[in-house]
Amino acid sequence: MLDRLGNLERTHTCGELRESNVGEKVVLMGWVAKKRDFGVLTFIDLRDREGITQIVISEETDLVAHEKAKIVRGEYVVAVTGEVFSRAEGTHNKKLATGDIEIHVHEILILNDAKTLPFELEKAGSQNLASEDLRLKYRYLDLRRPTLQHNIRMRAKAVREIRTFMDGLGFTEIETPILLKSTPEGARDFIVPSRIHSGKFFALPQSPQILKQICMIAGLDKYYQIARCFRDEDLRADRQPEFTQLDVEMSFANQEMVFRVIEGMFNSVLRLIGVELPAQWPRMTYAEAMRRYGSDKPDLRFEMELQDLTANLAGTDFAPFASVIEAGGEIKAITVKGKADYSRKQLDELQEFAKRYGAGALAWIKIGEAETTSSLLKVLGEEKIGELANAAGAEKGDAVLIIAGRKPVVAASLGALRIEVAKRENLIDRTAYKPLLVTEFPMFELDEESGHYMAAHHPFTSPMDEDLEMFRIAIEDESQHHLLGNVRAKAYDAVINGYECAGGSIRIHQKEIQALNFKALGLTPETARERFGFFLDALEFGTPPHGGFAAGIERTCMILCGTENIRDVMAFPKTASAQDLMMDSPGNVDPHQLDELGIKVV
Repeated sequence: MLDRLGNLERTHTCGELRESNVGEKVVLMGWVAKKRDFGVLTFIDLRDREGITQIVISEETDLVAHEKAKIVRGEYVVAVTGEVFSRAEGTHNKKLATGDIEIHVHEILILNDAKTLPFELEKAGSQNLASEDLRLKYRYLDLRRPTLQHNIRMRAKAVREIRTFMDGLGFTEIETPILLKSTPEGARDFIVPSRIHSGKFFALPQSPQILKQICMIAGLDKYYQIARCFRDEDLRADRQPEFTQLDVEMSFANQEMVFRVIEGMFNSVLRLIGVELPAQWPRMTYAEAMRRYGSDKPDLRFEMELQDLTANLAGTDFAPFASVIEAGGEIKAITVKGKADYSRKQLDELQEFAKRYGAGALAWIKIGEAETTSSLLKVLGEEKIGELANAAGAEKGDAVLIIAGRKPVVAASLGALRIEVAKRENLIDRTAYKPLLVTEFPMFELDEESGHYMAAHHPFTSPMDEDLEMFRIAIEDESQHHLLGNVRAKAYDAVINGYECAGGSIRIHQKEIQALNFKALGLTPETARERFGFFLDALEFGTPPHGGFAAGIERTCMILCGTENIRDVMAFPKTASAQDLMMDSPGNVDPHQLDELGIKVV
């Protein structure tokens, strides 16, 4: 028979009591984290979200309480009344904040029992956690782990800090609708059928992009929102189908004004973990980031920049390199310090890793103490190998890893290899926080399958003023259409430790330039009006210059919590296959509901 709580109230949490509380009568409530039975004495570690307190139930003090203590098991919910005592000398637990005291119990109430858990919570923080799928199925149990408790509370602190910061700058928090019209922004929309308007559909917002721009047209001047966003796309460790972002928009803003808000907001949030970022972050253009790191979100916590060897190999007779250079590709390398002892197996593993990103062979040079060896030695000769090693900045004891191919493939594969090698060789300073603002992103990306240029961001991103004339020429003269690939946008990303934490742009605010952009993307005036008619109408009524950004709440919290898994900072995440294992969704619906919506499953 379970006990009733009645009017009993907690006096303290399980992480609160200290030696200064010795002698006090207290009431604690929580879950049984661990029980140790020593006959006349029973010790229980009582846990709530604030921590753990050791309680002691003695047969000599209260026989009824002691008999109840014999019954309880892991994860039973109990309330205890007792007195705070200092622990006996030699039994203090320095691993616990409450490790200097214990509670001698007078009364214990069993408020609820618990089945045997499908996995052990006390292994939290170890490398022996149950499988993620099992933990997601029983997410309500997984969330009892101290690590996840900390992460969820850190997320709440971060959102509160963001609101305080944005309010302090005079921004207005504005909610935008969840049920919208489908206005494609790059990823697939989640579609919601309308019962009232049969055959028509809402779409869940990929972001509030158009609506926050309309807020600027409406004269609201400075907007922000902690917005839920939905994208039906393939998932990975830092991506979910539904996520949260800080959305910000400012009227009469240039890039530097937006940068100051980005820097100030992140600097404020990172102080929650005692990190002080520079008031002004380093800036780097997209072109420079790709040239030096092969990534538009470079991790600056370690060196190992990409070295261009293309000029050194001009005129080579080695056919694979010669064909790459002739086709306009490039040959680049990274130098791994002190790794001339890489085994053939290790080099083969790195080659297989690089192939995932489209690379062909991974060539290598190893500068040993006695000799230099290379997979290219026979075809290039000792002199050229020495030249390449020198151009790559290699010294004795170093290894040089070389990839040749089309520029995008070399950047993607060598940039990813740089990160992989740094992780394998423990080159990343995990205590460092390196921010960066990446600027001047390309306005368009070429879709190689269709041969058409696509918006690299969204179709409302403004071109750089210096590239506006080239933009016009590329659209108006079909023979110059390839110039679209050279047009830069007033687009920018905020990067911390290799994570893209925020992205944004200065928007197009003049209808003539917006029309040019739609034309560049292959949208006829009719198609543009069908998709964005309400927004095009709004642009006709005096639109101020404006710009903003969106910052990922989950990615920011991943940095705050030191995790590389986005599911660690969400209360109820989906799996990599977009399923909720706890609720067993997506699931079937009643056929009657489908009939009401006029939908038939084929």
